[in-house]
Amino acid sequence: GGFLGPIVTGLLAVHFGWGAAFAAGGVLMAVGLVQYRLSQRHLGNAGLHVSTAQGAHDANATRRGWRTVIALGAAIAIVYLLALTGVIKIDPLTIARGTGGVLIGIAAAYFAYMFFVARLDIVEKKRMLVILFLFVGCAMFWAGFEQTGASLNLFAERYVDRYIDALNFEIPTAWFQSLNSIYILIFATPFSMLWVALAKRNLDPSAPAKFGIALILLGLGFVFMVIAANIVSQGGQAMPYLLALTYLLHTYGELCLSPVGLSYVTKLAPARYVSQMMGVWFLATSVGNLSAGLLAGMFESDNLAAMPGQFMQFVYFATAAGIGLLLLSKPVKKLMGGVK
Repeated sequence: GGFLGPIVTGLLAVHFGWGAAFAAGGVLMAVGLVQYRLSQRHLGNAGLHVSTAQGAHDANATRRGWRTVIALGAAIAIVYLLALTGVIKIDPLTIARGTGGVLIGIAAAYFAYMFFVARLDIVEKKRMLVILFLFVGCAMFWAGFEQTGASLNLFAERYVDRYIDALNFEIPTAWFQSLNSIYILIFATPFSMLWVALAKRNLDPSAPAKFGIALILLGLGFVFMVIAANIVSQGGQAMPYLLALTYLLHTYGELCLSPVGLSYVTKLAPARYVSQMMGVWFLATSVGNLSAGLLAGMFESDNLAAMPGQFMQFVYFATAAGIGLLLLSKPVKKLMGGVK
């Protein structure tokens, strides 16, 4: 889906407009849900709720959850209708900033609850500190990585030579979004084999160290965008391979961070809070994605002279953050209480 989606919607957008592209995306998402429901029986016991004694699932909690979902859906629908009729005016930038504040507030409140109210023992509290460390690293990583669909996509649209003379064909900008999925399909298995091989030699980096490596790879990926921006600022067009190399290093970073984070959050979280902590992990992704949009909004795509410096800021930020996480990885690892 991640590979074919941009290809299908990109072609539809070129020939029929973005309305058709978004419609196709919605239809195929619905098809995916139907397919999941029809094949659910093949999952066996995977993902079943744990017993109440282990902390977790309760029918009343499910009902409360559905009521919350319905209430939020109704509130969103009301706001949408009010905006559609002109009763209220919506400023996207104000909403984005406000939403960012709300998300960070929710995260801060949840971690405060876990440390001071949830009655965790000392080992669990130390592991919660590690999850907080991973939360921050995750948010920083996605803030840079998700420039893929923002500033990098605009750059590809306006300044990359996408025309293939031999085929008399111009590559749709959206097709570059498929590179990440292609790279994951190619490199996910080699990365898994690498971690296993390193573990056998007691050389496998800890989860905090892998987060640092991920951010450094993110920063190095933006180096190719600095090169591309310099070419454009001198009046030329950047070649597609520079964008492809950027996405390649960013995907390497994702393979160091995303599966590792998912695994360690489940290992480090107190047993009775595993489901909630997975939600907190994806909250970090939300903060990162929102930050990516706000950062992209400050990107001056028409100011050619400023572009190399703007991309260089991503290099500095991501690399410095990665080095910082690497320096902190050893003391943070000690808080994990033997979790591997």
